[in-house]
Amino acid sequence: MNAKGRVHKYGDNVDTDVIIPARYLNTASHKELAAHCMEDIDADFTKNVQDGDIIVAEKNFGCGSSREHAPIAIKASGISCVIASTFARIFYRNSINIGLPILECDEAAHDIKNGDIVNVNFDTGVITNETTGKTYQAEPFPEFIQNIIKKGGLIKSITE
Repeated sequence: MNAKGRVHKYGDNVDTDVIIPARYLNTASHKELAAHCMEDIDADFTKNVQDGDIIVAEKNFGCGSSREHAPIAIKASGISCVIASTFARIFYRNSINIGLPILECDEAAHDIKNGDIVNVNFDTGVITNETTGKTYQAEPFPEFIQNIIKKGGLIKSITE
């Protein structure tokens, strides 16, 4: 499984309250969540994001509330994966549960710039910055977790 897209870059401690503000948690509509994704940290995110784009962030991405809405909003907005130095554990688990691919790679998170074009091979964990030609190695998920993500999340993987 691969992803390729333009990077939207963020810093440390991007919390779930800025990924999807609490004022929008009264909806279960993925489309509505996507419409407000990242608006408190990046007002132009929804205008600029295209299907397949990639979020790259520094450490502790997804900290804060344990809301499952955060990875849902990211995935529904068209983001194909998130690369970060580190993730908050609950965000990490919620991302797998809803089928949003994520990778931890400190070097890539530091080096990759906003607007770069990045290609990710989830089977091998290789991240290629096509803008600079540099490659990075992340730890790929075990096969059973990759299968959960490929099927669209935990519920979909167990109901097949």
